[in-house]
Amino acid sequence: MAGAITPVVRVQRADFDMDTECAALAPGGDTGALVTFTGLCRDEDGTLGALELEHYPGMAEAEMTRIANEAIERWPLTALAAIHRTGRILPGENIVLVIAGSAHRGAAFEAASFVMDFLKSRAPFWKKEHRTDGSEGDWVEAKDGDTAAMRRW
Repeated sequence: MAGAITPVVRVQRADFDMDTECAALAPGGDTGALVTFTGLCRDEDGTLGALELEHYPGMAEAEMTRIANEAIERWPLTALAAIHRTGRILPGENIVLVIAGSAHRGAAFEAASFVMDFLKSRAPFWKKEHRTDGSEGDWVEAKDGDTAAMRRW
């Protein structure tokens, strides 16, 4: 299935709109399911004022593309997009969007989950916390659950 579609992969400071991104993929024809995942910035029980996301330019996009292409090889997809924001992101704002389209929902759900699991663990992004009390928080470390989720694939 590799090469059947070209994934949309972007790293950007600007917010994204899920409806616009879904429409841009122009699902149709054999697309019977379009699965989306949007990751949002949490407020951590009111203690987090913002996250600052940084990435390694060029390397982040290359790794995202590698992950997307692996999903395209594994599942019969008709569309795939992975968009990740950088910069200062406030609680409630979008961080990441994954869209997977396929003829059937199973492949779309699995591909979207696969892409997100690998983005969380393998893509070179770093998150710095900024607290509501004005103090700087920590750099967010990878969670054991993220690594465990990735192992299932």
